[in-house]
Amino acid sequence: MRVLGVDPGLTRCGLGVVDALSARRVEHIATGVARSAPDDDLGRRLVQISNIVCQWLDEYQPQVVALERVFAQHNLTTVMGTAQVSGVVMLAAAQRDIPVALHTPSEVKRAVTGYGSAEKAQVQTMVGKILGLAQAPKPADAADALALAICHLWRGPALSTAHQQGVTGSTAKTAQPTAAQRAWLAAEQAARRSGSGR
Repeated sequence: MRVLGVDPGLTRCGLGVVDALSARRVEHIATGVARSAPDDDLGRRLVQISNIVCQWLDEYQPQVVALERVFAQHNLTTVMGTAQVSGVVMLAAAQRDIPVALHTPSEVKRAVTGYGSAEKAQVQTMVGKILGLAQAPKPADAADALALAICHLWRGPALSTAHQQGVTGSTAKTAQPTAAQRAWLAAEQAARRSGSGR
């Protein structure tokens, strides 16, 4: 299964494509950021983002788009821009009959790091390890897009699909943490224990 992850943003919209090799093995295909100029007209900015998203959909032909679910935050302007870009992405996917799956930020963090309140740097590090990259993907928007794609493959419907397609083993059913995730969690817990002992 090929997934396009999208971290929606009006100034920077993260894009990441991954392929599922098995229930817990993921291959990095592409990473990028769709940008729009902050001083441009809103309509033009949405067109700029839309054009790039459409190019990615046509070039990489994902079977599903994993999109971050928009939450109300303190900055209403940021939320509005994010929601508008999300709508553009959903429309572009729908025009190509590509399903869109929404994932919350905490769900994505939990899937990638095993910890729902992980920091962005921790997510970047784990995404790099999961995909076998020489270094953590940057900027954070691109790493978040890859994390969304990985989350979709490792949680919910994607796991069921992988199992139906003949992926065997307990990992396809229970989505156990990878060795890299377990090592990272152990290091985090040790750091917290030593910090609380001071």
